[in-house]
Amino acid sequence: AGKQMNRLLQGDVGSGKTVIALMSMLMGLDNGFQACMMAPTEILATQHYLSLVEMLEDMPVTIKLLTGSSKKKEREEISEMLINGTLNILVGTHALIEDNVIFNNLGMVVIDEQHRFGVAQRAKLWFKVRPLPHVLVMTATPIPRTLAMSVHGELDVSVIDELPAGRKPIRTVHKDESYRGEAMEFIRTQIAAGRQAYFVYPLIEESAALDLQDLMQGYETVTDFFPLPKYQVSMVHGRMKPAEKESEMQRFKKGITNIMVATTVIEVGVNVPNASVMLIESSERFGLSQLHQLRGRVGRGADQSYCILMTKGNINFIAKQRIKAMTSTTDGFVISKTDLQLRGPGDVLGTRQSGLPDFKLLDLVADEDIIAEAKNAAHYILEKDPDLKHPENEALMNYLMRHQSDNFWGRVS
Repeated sequence: AGKQMNRLLQGDVGSGKTVIALMSMLMGLDNGFQACMMAPTEILATQHYLSLVEMLEDMPVTIKLLTGSSKKKEREEISEMLINGTLNILVGTHALIEDNVIFNNLGMVVIDEQHRFGVAQRAKLWFKVRPLPHVLVMTATPIPRTLAMSVHGELDVSVIDELPAGRKPIRTVHKDESYRGEAMEFIRTQIAAGRQAYFVYPLIEESAALDLQDLMQGYETVTDFFPLPKYQVSMVHGRMKPAEKESEMQRFKKGITNIMVATTVIEVGVNVPNASVMLIESSERFGLSQLHQLRGRVGRGADQSYCILMTKGNINFIAKQRIKAMTSTTDGFVISKTDLQLRGPGDVLGTRQSGLPDFKLLDLVADEDIIAEAKNAAHYILEKDPDLKHPENEALMNYLMRHQSDNFWGRVS
């Protein structure tokens, strides 16, 4: 319509965002433009690439993958194809924003899980070309409407609020250590029925060595209950080389292994419809949104799926609230609202890189009407006086100047 698109697409895990992203990119291609898709991790970028290749099948579309581990020869080939316009779609990680990645005619930018990128990183991608490309940012982390208005006020928001037909809600239960034998027996019955299972272990950020120790002990525990050669077990963690991780992922996806033992590297991007059960160890150590994201790795097929939240010993009040939310709903927007109440806005969006201030009086959960009015007022002011030069906007301009040093002020376009 002659207007640049800036749109946030919110959809729960498994709701079909990748299909919408592909359709958007194909519309760009039909109009003579190139498209790109940026994801925060190599696992997620690779997953998107493989999904897109599968969906495109025999269509005359050239698509490539660019990540930090891409070889020099691959990079040179991609660079040449980008510049001469023979590469239609480029999928990748933050490698896409490197200065030597030059597009011939970029018209459509898709950014997945965009809250995991800094503002400056995102801006660098869409400022690569003039005129500015259309931008679709996607997230499987449902953002409460009030928070979306505050942080993504410059974006139009679309919501996918239902799962594809045939999917059943995941059943989630909380069990303590005394029920471990029962939980393992249940997983055995699932595997005997031809399904697959995840065992997820928490990350201990202070120590990568302890992480691995935790995971290795977990691997031994799992293989005690599920011994070789009757059961085949994959293992994935953050210290593996990308090629090793991808190899283990593919073994699990192809059904060569029955069980995947992993850390939170599988939080996003893994799509194995045959996996019907997930057991999350020490679930009291995970954030609520993270638990919901992990749970979304199962329930992707037509079979009934299950999530078992294991805890050890006494757990604190906040952890109890998180587990209560997980066992009572699978609605990502209900989960995110509870998360916002428990943690605050900066943490919900991840590592406070959003630039969102700590509000002294405003309540992001309760004050939806006030936030909506403020958003409309901001749009009106920027439309009438984009440089804030009118006398009535002098106070606003002074405030912006005063706070430039402690915030990255940026626009999508």
